[in-house]
Amino acid sequence: MSSASAAGLQTLVGHLLTLAQDDTPDGAHLHLEEDNGLEEGSVGLVLNKP
Repeated sequence: MSSASAAGLQTLVGHLLTLAQDDTPDGAHLHLEEDNGLEEGSVGLVLNKP
């Protein structure tokens, strides 16, 4: 099981809303990684708009 702080969940929601926009092109993606904004020990995640 994974966990997140309220701030982390709000950030994730912001990223998801960006990808959901009509003007965001298909294939757009975001990499969430330890060296790209996540806390040390976090598991990386790639969000992709198909």
